[in-house]
Order: sequence, then structure tokens, then C-alpha cells
Amino acid sequence: MSYYKPMATEFLEVLPNSEARDLLPQVAARFRREGVGATPVVFGNHRRPEGVMLPFPLFEQLLPAIEEIQLAELIRTRLAASTVTGSFDALAVELGFSPSDFE
Repeated sequence: MSYYKPMATEFLEVLPNSEARDLLPQVAARFRREGVGATPVVFGNHRRPEGVMLPFPLFEQLLPAIEEIQLAELIRTRLAASTVTGSFDALAVELGFSPSDFE
């Protein structure tokens, strides 16, 4: 049975990189067993979060949101560097998009 477990990031343990590497077979087995309900594994150097392992089905569900976040960051970066002050179409072209992408 799967149920929702809220996960505040400040309560997730950050494993050292070497420990996360050593636990990978057990983590993969737990992900297979628990599916999208499995708690992610956070790892990093000196216990500072640098990466996360999560079940692949959960990653697949998150991928559209991840892509939107990445696209938004690209747009913000390009907007900051843009000198275009004209129409939306001109701005879209300046940013490397086609105006038809937004129809």
C-alpha cells in the first residue's frame, strides 16, 4: 500500500558521497520495492546537499516540471542579457525562440 509521506528537506539526512555510493544497491532495491512512495536519498560532500537519488517513476512524473524550471531560468538569463525593447515577436527571436512557440 502506498501513502503520502511529507518530506521537509531539512529533515532528510544528507549522506556523505562515499556512503551513498556504498548504499546504492540497497537504495535501488528499496526504490523497486516502494516505487514513487520511496523517500529520496540526499547526498553530498561534508553532508551538504549536492544531489538526490529518487525512484525513476517519480523522476518521470517530475520531468515536465523540471523542464519548465530549466526553461524559465534560460528565459530569465536571456532576458537579463537582452537589449530588445520592441514587440513580443522581436523579443522571442532575440531569445532564440520562434513566436509560433507561444501560440
